[in-house]
Amino acid sequence: MITETVAAQDVPLDRDLFLRQLVRELSGALEDVVGLEEASGYISLVGAAMGEQIGASYRRALKVERLGRDQLGAVLVDLKRRIEGDFYIIEETPERIVLGNRACPFAEKVLGRPSMCMMTSNVFGRIAADTAGYARVEIEAAIARGDPGCRVVIHLDPSTAPDAGGGREYFRVS
Repeated sequence: MITETVAAQDVPLDRDLFLRQLVRELSGALEDVVGLEEASGYISLVGAAMGEQIGASYRRALKVERLGRDQLGAVLVDLKRRIEGDFYIIEETPERIVLGNRACPFAEKVLGRPSMCMMTSNVFGRIAADTAGYARVEIEAAIARGDPGCRVVIHLDPSTAPDAGGGREYFRVS
């Protein structure tokens, strides 16, 4: 029967690949229609909501009202590990956390789609700001831009965060 013949074919498609491709195509369409900056803004909205949800999940699991500053770096690395990223802590001080990354959760689908990095910025920014009261997230290197890995700097103190440069600021909302 034709159904079994089709089902037996080696077609590289599963839910994970489908969803990564979906996000890639959506971000690409946004970048093409409204430009990189506006596309990043739209993706930021989704990332902020995801950050709130993921942060709440960790707070429930750890049975805390607010993550401790000592838990923040571990939570950020762990959440990326769970979605098949390969983030690691390069530096952790009271003023900032510097993370490296060897593998994007979007895998090859992130290449050429820098607006997708706003997911990382907003998820990290939202969780860090909810913990420390403030965060400025700078993505200094990104696989999406063709770099061999990512370097993400999360400033936790507005008095020591650089005034110049890129990045986005986040503030505790409650």
